[in-house]
Amino acid sequence: MENNIILLTDSYKVSHYKQYPEGTTQIYSYFESRGGKFEEITFFGLQYLLKEFLVGQVITQRKIDQAAKLYEAHFGNATLFNKAGWEYILNNHAGKLPIRIKAVPEGKVIPTHNVMMTVENTDPNCFWLTNFLETLLLQLWYPSTVATISREVKKLIASYLEETGDPSTIDFKLHDFGFRGVSSVDSASIGGAAHLINFMGTDTVAALTFIQNYYGNEDDMFGFSIPAAEHSTITSWGKEHEVDAYENMLAQYPEGLVAVVSDSYDIYNACEKLWGGLLKEQILARKGTLVVRPDSGEPKNVVLKVAEILGEKIGFSINQKGYKVLHPNIRIIQGDGVNYESIGEILAHLKNHGWSADNVAFGMGGALLQKVNRDTQKFAFKCSSATINGKEQEVFKDPITDHGKLSKKGRMKLVFENNTYQTKSLDESGEDILETVFENGEILKEIGFNQIKLYSK
Repeated sequence: MENNIILLTDSYKVSHYKQYPEGTTQIYSYFESRGGKFEEITFFGLQYLLKEFLVGQVITQRKIDQAAKLYEAHFGNATLFNKAGWEYILNNHAGKLPIRIKAVPEGKVIPTHNVMMTVENTDPNCFWLTNFLETLLLQLWYPSTVATISREVKKLIASYLEETGDPSTIDFKLHDFGFRGVSSVDSASIGGAAHLINFMGTDTVAALTFIQNYYGNEDDMFGFSIPAAEHSTITSWGKEHEVDAYENMLAQYPEGLVAVVSDSYDIYNACEKLWGGLLKEQILARKGTLVVRPDSGEPKNVVLKVAEILGEKIGFSINQKGYKVLHPNIRIIQGDGVNYESIGEILAHLKNHGWSADNVAFGMGGALLQKVNRDTQKFAFKCSSATINGKEQEVFKDPITDHGKLSKKGRMKLVFENNTYQTKSLDESGEDILETVFENGEILKEIGFNQIKLYSK
């Protein structure tokens, strides 16, 4: 179905063109994180929004008429809709939006409480358009939040690898299991792509085509996976043939990585008697790594016990940092109950019992792509400057009941000084990092996914 930008907004936005002071010709707004769970934000998703919804002729008479009909029925009033304003854009700008968007390059990691994007109208007759677009543009909160969480998990795992194991393995330590746990295919696509800024493992196929469509081409590949079992492919053999199901996995995939869920009945028996007993020699002779997947129980305790059983039955060594590492042909992936906090608990528990972080990878689903909202990092889009009767004035809010919602004033820029990012007034010193990426219906600066990954490091 074709997008209609006039309908991609909150209802109350439709009436706002009548509410600004008489003589208003310019509205200038900005996007920021006002704090939240983490202190830095990975900015991501703008190019997708621009390409999908804003670029080129997005206003036609048919779309205007469609909106007029819908809003008349919605409000029970034919006069609220700004039909003349949209027809002005159609007739004077060939249906292209007279808007300028400046933004930090995608992938950049910016401390909270800093401007990351500004939006302003380029035609004085379209002052109302800037904040009409807030509803859509504020959805940047989602990919930016997912990218931020994924990066924070990467930092957490990397710290344990530095202390107990091999940091070069970090790219495949967090696998995206989130497709089935999100609200839509779009969420899987956008959130899954945000995760791949930081890691290279995913089972969210929709993220791969999303990156190809909006940040690259059809030959690009930024996410990878391996053959893996689910409970149905194990339990369909029957409990009495559990070992046969496992042996089949080794036979079907004689080389490389293969993951096998092993808790359908008794994870500890599977590790001790089956993997570590009947199938031990096949595992040791195999050209590749078997990844055992627990999928129930208290994660930190289960992972430790599985590591200890596999270590005893299949073997382990002590690395140069003094921690135990399972035989290279066997590893563990924990995909149940995984979030930022539990990953830290699991790795700490392993470390405290002498095990390296090399032994385990993680699969993260809902906590990565779904258990987030706009308030996770307190994202906001606010007007900070208005030109009224030829005079530019600062605009802000400062609710007496919540000073945490104090908004910024005036026109601003983002500079890098004293080894950190700072938001400054446009007339202060310092080179502006914000780049004009969109103006009057055209994308002026594109970015590829490789560059986004480089910026995020």
